[in-house]
Parts: sequence; structure tokens; C-alpha cells
Amino acid sequence: MPRPRRDAGSGAPRALAVDRTGAGPRLVLVHGFTQTGRSWRRIATDLSRHHEVLTVDLPGHGRSADVGVRDLPQAGRLVAAAGGEATYVGYSMGGRVALHAAFSCPGSVRRLVLVGAHPGIADLDERAVRRRADDALASRLEATGKGRLTIDAFLAEWLAAPPFAHLERSAAGLAARRENTTDGLARALRTLGTGTQDYDAVRLHRLAMPVLIVAGGLDRPYSRLGRRLAGTIGANATFRSIPGVGHAAPFEAPLLFAEILASWLTSPGAP
Repeated sequence: MPRPRRDAGSGAPRALAVDRTGAGPRLVLVHGFTQTGRSWRRIATDLSRHHEVLTVDLPGHGRSADVGVRDLPQAGRLVAAAGGEATYVGYSMGGRVALHAAFSCPGSVRRLVLVGAHPGIADLDERAVRRRADDALASRLEATGKGRLTIDAFLAEWLAAPPFAHLERSAAGLAARRENTTDGLARALRTLGTGTQDYDAVRLHRLAMPVLIVAGGLDRPYSRLGRRLAGTIGANATFRSIPGVGHAAPFEAPLLFAEILASWLTSPGAP
């Protein structure tokens, strides 16, 4: 597949890189920050026994490294254009993007699964602090000379942070993460980071599709957020905790995650 680029005249982003496997009802898997679509490979293989599974590379990542977007809503529309009518499964940053796909393109998002995903920081001061932190890290990634981080140095730093420090090598998925570039990740931080995301309880409550919210049982901050998010969305939302794993729940317990997803998709409440 050719490397995505920005259109020369308008600055409008080209389509995202997509891989697909299997046949059946469509699932679109949307990865987190520093991952690529290939990060889902083990889970996609399992799910493809009964589904057509699409994995995308988000803007700034993998084969979409040169795809630039203004903000989360534009990224959400790009993902919806790539996936079409489907169930969207978004992890962490991918959850934020999938949520905005549901806001902007509800006709495409038949069901929505948010895993370790932030709904937005309501406090404006806290959000500004987070945005400054993301911008500072992006600047380090972009800097020339001695201060510039290589992709390997950045990944070592990122994966040493508390949400990921306990990950085994297989769960960390370094091979897929090394497909990224420092410049692409810097752009993603500036446009898709948590600090860029508005919190809108009204739009959350208006989501009409079935929503599954998942968090690792050891990931206490996102477990609290997930339960509150389910309450905000209302009766069409379900919260599930995966015991014994942290923030990277789908990659720490891929088979259990796939079982939970498959069970929810075939439950009586799912259309």
C-alpha cells in the first residue's frame, strides 16, 4: 500500500492506511499512541474467525505517519471513512478517535467499544496543564541536535512510565511501535493528545449506539473514568473490567479481551 501523504493543494489529509482480514460483520480496531494497526495482530487473528477485521494506522503513526489532521474530530471522520459501517473498537488514543467518529459519523458507528479511553478533561486548568505537557514532549521529539529523541529512546522512556512499566515484551509490541517516526508521533501528540479533547457530557449522553467500556482491573484511574463514563452515556452503555491487567488490557490479556468483545457483540442488547 502506498505511503499516505497530504494533498498538495488543499492540505486535506489522504486516506489512512488500512489492513483487513476475515469475513463477517465488520470490526474496526483503532490503536493507541505509539502503536500501529499491526499492534492488534494477535487479537485480529482471533476475531477474524467470525468477523471482517480492519486495522488502521492513525494519523502520525505507521504508514499514516505523514497524514496530518487538525484535531480529534477530523481524525474521527478519517477513521470512519476508512472503516465504513462497523463496530469500532478504540484503545486509549484510539478510543478518543473512535469516540469522535461516533460523534461525527453516527451512521457508520453501529457499536462503539472504548478501552482505557479518556472522555476528556472537564477542568479547563487541568486540561491546559496536560496540553502543555504533551506539547513539551512533542518539542523534544521534534528538536534537532543533542535534545532530539530517537524512536528507540522515546519508546524506552514511554514504556517505562507507570501504565506500561510492568508489560512483558510480547504485550509491549515493540516491533509494531518501531514502525513509527518521532516527527509523526510529535504531530499526533499535538493534535490527538488528551489535552486537546473537550469534555461534552451532553454529546456523550446523546450517543445512541450500544457502547462497551473496558478497563483493566489494575488500571484504577481508567476504571473510575470508565464507570463514570458509562453512567454519563446511560442505559445503552456497559462497563466491563478485566481482572489482573493494567492500562494495556487488550494486549496483556488478548484472548480474554476477544472473548469479552465477542460475548458483548452477541448479547441480546446488541443489534
